[in-house]
Amino acid sequence: MRRALPAARRSAAFVSVLCVAALGITLASPVLAARKVPPVPGGLIGTLDPGKYSCELPGDASGPTRIQATEFDFTVVRGSSYRAAGRRGSYLLTGDVVQMTGGKLKGLKLHRVSDGFLRRIEPNGQDGELRCILGTPGNS
Repeated sequence: MRRALPAARRSAAFVSVLCVAALGITLASPVLAARKVPPVPGGLIGTLDPGKYSCELPGDASGPTRIQATEFDFTVVRGSSYRAAGRRGSYLLTGDVVQMTGGKLKGLKLHRVSDGFLRRIEPNGQDGELRCILGTPGNS
């Protein structure tokens, strides 16, 4: 027949079990922390490189190689702010999607193909022909 443990030994056993459980959670934490989970559904929040983005449409072989689309030109001034046609606006960059959230270009969606190269996202979700390129000392 088994005898019940005295209350003091039961408490010590319970504390031991809690300590082992806490140790297991602590050891698992680095594994859990190693997985990066995006803070928002679209991906990590970021900002575009500052400077003037000139927008254009492709031309063809029989004429100009590009057609300027100056109505879409903008300059990233600081953080998530841009300036277009003398008006200030804001944008949100999540993952590789730029959404103009305020200002002259509000509603415009762009796909960041690479640093300094953006393409307009058409209503069907596909990249369109309009491209915006960050001016640099060699291509401005």
